[in-house]
Amino acid sequence: MKFSLDKKESYSVFSLEEENLNSILAPNLKSEFVFLRNEGVRNLIFDLSGVKYVDSSGLSAILTANRLWKGYGTFILTGAKHAPVQKLIEISRLESILTIIPTVKESVDFAMMSELERQIQGEEE
Repeated sequence: MKFSLDKKESYSVFSLEEENLNSILAPNLKSEFVFLRNEGVRNLIFDLSGVKYVDSSGLSAILTANRLWKGYGTFILTGAKHAPVQKLIEISRLESILTIIPTVKESVDFAMMSELERQIQGEEE
């Protein structure tokens, strides 16, 4: 599985560099997500810009990541620009479950704001 990981202090951008997110890649992707969560990555941006097709196993990997970060930090899906990927998101009604943002830059801004909100809420408690 080819991917790049850009780790910053407040967030990490995981860019999948494969055209197909399918049953062959999904188990390894889930493992990477678990590893990043256990490593303490609070805000993960999953960039699908290069992905042209996602099957049900790929969808399962994305939903696993969403569960891993729920209540811990922020999981953002970005770059879902190819028609088959957009159609899967639409059919699966993922926009009601996931945080889906069009670009990496907007996702970074969202992650930074989410982190600030958590810090402010933590100070108030």
